[in-house]
Amino acid sequence: SCVGLRNLLQGLSFSVKCYSRHNYLQTICLCGRIKPQKCHVLDCSGSTCTHRTVPPGSILPWRFFSCKEGTKIPSKRKQNISLTTSELLYKNLLKSEQENWNDISTRYKALTKRIKEKLEELHNKYMFNSGSPRIRFGDNVYFEENGCIFLSKADDVDEGNVDILFSTEDLGFSGAFIQQIRISPGQRYMAISLKNENSEEATCVIMQLGHFSVVEKVIPSVFSFEWATNDVLFYTSQKNLKCQNVFMTTFTNQKHTKLVYTEQDARFFVDIYCTKDRRFLTINSNSKTTSEVWLVDCRHPFKLPALVQARTKGVIYHVEHRNEELYILTTYGEPAEYKLMKAPVASSGMENWQLVYAPEKKTKLVDLEMFSDHCIMFLKNAGHLYLNVISFVSHSVQSIKLPTWACEFELESHPEHTTSTCYFQLTSPVHPPKRFAYSFKENNLIEQAVQEVPIITNCHTTRLLAKSKDETLVPITVFHNMNSKELHRKPLLVHVYGAYGRDLNMSFKEEKLMLIEAGWILAYCHVRGGGELGLSWHKDGRQHNKLKGLHDLKACIMLLHKLGFSQPKYTALAAASAGGVLAGALCNTDPELTRAMVLQAPFVDVLNTMMKTHLPLTIEEQEEWGNPLADEKSMKYIKSYCPYQNIKPQCYPSVFITAYENDQRVPLTGVLRYVWKLRKAALDHASRTSKKGNCIPNIILDIRANGSHCDSPWEDSLNEVSMSP
Repeated sequence: SCVGLRNLLQGLSFSVKCYSRHNYLQTICLCGRIKPQKCHVLDCSGSTCTHRTVPPGSILPWRFFSCKEGTKIPSKRKQNISLTTSELLYKNLLKSEQENWNDISTRYKALTKRIKEKLEELHNKYMFNSGSPRIRFGDNVYFEENGCIFLSKADDVDEGNVDILFSTEDLGFSGAFIQQIRISPGQRYMAISLKNENSEEATCVIMQLGHFSVVEKVIPSVFSFEWATNDVLFYTSQKNLKCQNVFMTTFTNQKHTKLVYTEQDARFFVDIYCTKDRRFLTINSNSKTTSEVWLVDCRHPFKLPALVQARTKGVIYHVEHRNEELYILTTYGEPAEYKLMKAPVASSGMENWQLVYAPEKKTKLVDLEMFSDHCIMFLKNAGHLYLNVISFVSHSVQSIKLPTWACEFELESHPEHTTSTCYFQLTSPVHPPKRFAYSFKENNLIEQAVQEVPIITNCHTTRLLAKSKDETLVPITVFHNMNSKELHRKPLLVHVYGAYGRDLNMSFKEEKLMLIEAGWILAYCHVRGGGELGLSWHKDGRQHNKLKGLHDLKACIMLLHKLGFSQPKYTALAAASAGGVLAGALCNTDPELTRAMVLQAPFVDVLNTMMKTHLPLTIEEQEEWGNPLADEKSMKYIKSYCPYQNIKPQCYPSVFITAYENDQRVPLTGVLRYVWKLRKAALDHASRTSKKGNCIPNIILDIRANGSHCDSPWEDSLNEVSMSP
């Protein structure tokens, strides 16, 4: 019945949610370099892309800016013009959906309250006292709590003897959360990025540290930033989701800001990284398939950056440094998966790259951290996590298998590369983060008992392989309560993503544990297009291979049902962002496999979006989806699976969608069109059939005024999950 469908949707959540529970002080390590850019899907901005004929990346002569400190360059305002028909239609659709949601949500106030209370209880039980990571510089420790940054001596940090260095409230940044922090080498300055939940652009605040910390400078629209010296900061500017310019700003007696590098190719995104030993800053220009790195010598930051290796199509590489040698994480050579190579700084060209270590076949290199005499590689094979510790002294490699319940690593910051211990956390969707340490001196793994965290003992983890249409084996990770009986009668929540070479998000979520306790089965389908089995897994599911991901998803769900994990009438499908492509496509091709679908900021209008080159990410996204404007084959192929294009009158599952008014990546207009067309198809089918018990599915859209593309603070995420009807 319709009531049954609504009940099935109650408590459902999403496969990719970015909680900012503790607003972690992120210190970028090499791990950030091997993960694809988070520039998914597309923007609905009206900026235009122009064709350029200049070289792709250019080091520029020093240029000075005349703008006053902390001021913004005013933008030209569009003239007021009468609303077009499409704008009026958009406003009417938006108003109609908001009224519809207000009417629906009032029916579930009591249920929403109960779910919210349960989630808060779980959060307080497992996460509240976990604290944010602490960053140690010599005898000083920096950490963040509740929008404030504190400084303490290492011996006093647990005694409460701390100094407050920064407060978002006191300095007029109310509503913003701390995203990243960088301390200058001599601890003279601290750079902080602040992000508002309604914007993807961050503001960088530079504080001069001392007995009384003061704001030295405020830089708007910053993406990444690193200190080259005590008083020289490099940063990238962000505009319309693009980062293509690198600047240097100084805090000497003669303060000035200079443009250092500009990227001319719209497919490339620029960021900055500091090598672990602080010898170089790297300017990294990356597309989805190709990269190029320039070095800034931190001993001579005013010299022009030096090129490591000119971009070569299909070759991705990222750079670390140790003892006058560059350690290069790259896809160069066969197989085209990540491997570790090295070359002298003085002759860093590809012809001089020498292999240091290559993971075994079907093993994915997830993360890497450099130390003075060691390198730790975080690996994934057949769903299991491993550490490989490489000693540069003994030239040995030690492999350590991690607990079987673990699904994700979370590397902690290690600003001092000479440290003798590597700290990291392990987690799964139903296991709270647990801290571990690897000691180079003791040569062993230590489980840290920092706090009393209850251990989840009644949840069983199963790993399966589903045979897809072309015989490819697709991994599935399944969680369920060990005490559950008659699993074929239990509700099943299936998660999928399958794009950009990114793994499914399998970090801990309170709502996942709540579902397990309520008897649900959780399944994570690691389909092609994602990155679970390496770069080739992504390649086999992008552009003209996108349908393989759809076939994988269908095979996974069918295997789950065949093995007795629930059945179609108790099955729901959850996806976020680009995961909406495969989820929406499956609902068109095989609607009978699921009873409900929950989408967060879904990309469901692929063809129309990729036809609009004025959107800032369209050109960059062509390496993932194809170019329908230049290639008729691409147009036909995208049209064959695009969720919006393939809606037809048939019996659809119920659908609940969360979208965001301020989402710059997925145009809200596309989501509105999708919902309108889906409702019409469902009504058309219902009017043509008169089967007894035939019911029109619930198709509900919740448009959030706060938040931006799956990125909401803990409190707003809590409201989103608890309000899912």
